Amino acid sequence: MHRRSLLLSTLATGGALSILGGRAFAQAASITGAGASFPNPVYQRWGEMARTSGIQLNYQSVGSGAGVNQIKNRTVDFGASDAPLTPEQLTEAKLVQFPAVMGSVVPIVNLPGVEVDQLRLTGEILADLYLGKITKWNDPRLAELNPGVTLPNVAVAPVYRADASGTSFVFTSYLSAVSAEWKSKAGAATSVRWPTGNGARGNEGVAGGVRNTRGALGYVENAYATQNKLTTVQLRNKAGQYVKPTMESFIAAAANADWSVPGMAASIIDQQGATSWPIVSPTFILVPADPADAAKAAGVLRFFDWAFKNGADAARQLEYIPLPGPVQDQVRRVWAQIQSGGRPVWTPA
Repeated sequence: MHRRSLLLSTLATGGALSILGGRAFAQAASITGAGASFPNPVYQRWGEMARTSGIQLNYQSVGSGAGVNQIKNRTVDFGASDAPLTPEQLTEAKLVQFPAVMGSVVPIVNLPGVEVDQLRLTGEILADLYLGKITKWNDPRLAELNPGVTLPNVAVAPVYRADASGTSFVFTSYLSAVSAEWKSKAGAATSVRWPTGNGARGNEGVAGGVRNTRGALGYVENAYATQNKLTTVQLRNKAGQYVKPTMESFIAAAANADWSVPGMAASIIDQQGATSWPIVSPTFILVPADPADAAKAAGVLRFFDWAFKNGADAARQLEYIPLPGPVQDQVRRVWAQIQSGGRPVWTPA
């Protein structure tokens, strides 16, 4: 099935399981989370599926920066961020961090006559488009990369995230990896000083901004490009190969993740491999290391335990990459460190 049709089918189809974390909940539990828009489609889907299992998820897609602030202030039960916190930041805020799923960031364009995955870009040229060094889509450098493609004489209209964004962190980490000029002028962060373009809030806002602007260029989590039927591009990867944004190319990159780093903050940016998509990243959950409400904390962990056990197919259908089994087991060992009142919060089913 075509990936767009599959995604739309998944969003429209209900799904529910009667067991959460391996056993039925005695009573309904409600948990709240806020943060990254990057994983929002899969979190919403998991929440729908788990609802009849006895847990109610209220997740607000407000951006990674806001999600980090909310969990630091303990106004939600968990925060979500695509930009991992450092060990020092985790210690200071008394937080525990773990990955939930992996996803990909894709450049999107709105160019008359250019079809999905027809346009070829390199990382260096993508950086130059956002640096304002290339201002027209029929620029000779772009024409050289795209023989046989009629590029319009249209102004480049970059769109970027206006809010503190983990998607921006992932995207600018890639630009910093492939462009020394980008690294020195803008760098990699959830918020950077964009040299050119217009800002929009959330992946939803960037997707809408590109869809509605002729000549626009943006970057979003892959699900938003698929949901909004936006035009994605091919990117040249570290091996020098042009690759399309497909599950196969995402999985090829994700296979190189090193989860042994502190905070499980694996980087999957610009990985080796002839078929690897160059902008793939985990997205992370932040929970209190010493929660005041043990029941709420347990509810969060059991929700993600359920998602690991039962949500992989839904994640794949939305074009996310589930964590491998050994990585899930590593996450559960991290959960075992969380205590409330001197007692472990996580009790495996």
